[in-house]
Amino acid sequence: MIQTNGVMSFFDAPIAPVKDDAGRLLRAATLLPSRTVDLAEVYRLVTADEHLRQLTDRVRAAKDTNLAKRQCLPYVTPFGTFSRRRCGYLTAFSGVLPIDVDKLESAEEAEEMKQVLFHDPYLDTRLAFISPGGRGVKAFIRMPSFRPGQDEDPAAFAARYATDAMNYVRYLYNPHPDDPCRGVDFSGKDVVRACFLCHDKKALIRD
Repeated sequence: MIQTNGVMSFFDAPIAPVKDDAGRLLRAATLLPSRTVDLAEVYRLVTADEHLRQLTDRVRAAKDTNLAKRQCLPYVTPFGTFSRRRCGYLTAFSGVLPIDVDKLESAEEAEEMKQVLFHDPYLDTRLAFISPGGRGVKAFIRMPSFRPGQDEDPAAFAARYATDAMNYVRYLYNPHPDDPCRGVDFSGKDVVRACFLCHDKKALIRD
């Protein structure tokens, strides 16, 4: 499970089964990746892919944004590459991990948070973009290399470091500390966690 310099798996939509009103299956969930992408390719998709821009507009115009993104948007597994999006199928770590700050007050607050996370001197954020709903931020930060001989396995190490990084962001930057439903989403520490891609022409990337 060597680190692969930002390489992760890319999955086509949908992340969950799509059914009609009668409960009949229209599209099965995608469990197998279609390809691998690095941070530069994720940045290109987020900032310049016209089809992704159209999908993002559709999601943000939907009555149920959460359902729409699960049905429409492609996604990646930031922690690394998988032969199948399930625990136990991790083939290599990417060297980055995701931090998701969501349910902010406005698009302006989300843009400010993106800048804050990207320029934090300790996080070493490699890529940051606005989330599908328009009021959150996805930030991919560098993860320390796993050294053989440590007491914990690589997946546990990654989850622990992700939790520490998320606590750091929560304590320093959470704009709504009294509302547990807003701010850092700690479910992102799950190594198999998916990250939806969406359009953000002002996404930030570090060489």
